Amino acid sequence: MNFEGIYTPVITPYREDGSIDRDAFAAQIDYLVEAGVQGIVNGGSTGEYYAQSMEERAELAAFAKEVIGDRVPLVIGAVAIRLPDSITMAETAARIGADAILVGSPPYSVPTERENALNALAIDRAADLPVILYNYPGRMGINMGEEFLDRVGRSRNFRGIKESSGDINRVHLLARDYPHIQLGCGMDDQALEFFAWGAPFWICGGSNFLPKEHVALWKACMIEGDFSKGRRIMSAMMPLMRVLEQGGKFIQCIKHGCEMTGNYAGPPRPPLRALNKDDKRQLEQVVRVLKRTVAEIEAE
Repeated sequence: MNFEGIYTPVITPYREDGSIDRDAFAAQIDYLVEAGVQGIVNGGSTGEYYAQSMEERAELAAFAKEVIGDRVPLVIGAVAIRLPDSITMAETAARIGADAILVGSPPYSVPTERENALNALAIDRAADLPVILYNYPGRMGINMGEEFLDRVGRSRNFRGIKESSGDINRVHLLARDYPHIQLGCGMDDQALEFFAWGAPFWICGGSNFLPKEHVALWKACMIEGDFSKGRRIMSAMMPLMRVLEQGGKFIQCIKHGCEMTGNYAGPPRPPLRALNKDDKRQLEQVVRVLKRTVAEIEAE
């Protein structure tokens, strides 16, 4: 399986009492597919997997597949602190007919590279599906280094990596020394650099509410090969990326962005809280300018 295009880590809409709103979840997925994203990731950090029970995660994965059908590929997140929980999600992904799984380092435990590789290989064996690795040392505490990559490379299933370290030298390393693992952008403000190094896919939370704009950047760079146009679109998107990353309010901003499109997102689960009025106003202003600017670029 090749990963190409925009893969949206879909949000999980919650009602005010904290329960999952299945209708809003289905509507969000339909909105994304109709807007032209190339894949859906369910159970990522943008979907607040960490705030869900294992029963909720498995049920939501199955429901996502039911909603999507065969319209676009579905990737199921298998990140968890406990290996048995990751295996449960991997087995669920295989059972429901998902297309791939997302495998990260187990948070908090800080394993060695050998231990982390053995953990990832155990998850792989449970699903026997294509795997997108998720390297996010800011949340997981460790990097997926060369020893790790060499060890997991013994399995044919490790096909891609969402690189979220923020270290541009990692992009160089992966593109140059691990070409058999498809490079995926996981650091939104470096998307242009990832595309310049040939990354064919981008897993981006902001595409939950700006799918067409994210697809436009990917198409400009990876389909049209027009990096001049890509730089202009990227420049228009940078203020949004700064807002999303500042103050640790990424998920809250994504959810309010969805509300701005008319799609119900609801509040995040504790310990997170919804944006205040000032934060909402700032995001709304940035999005208005972004949408207008990208539309003008696309109309030329």
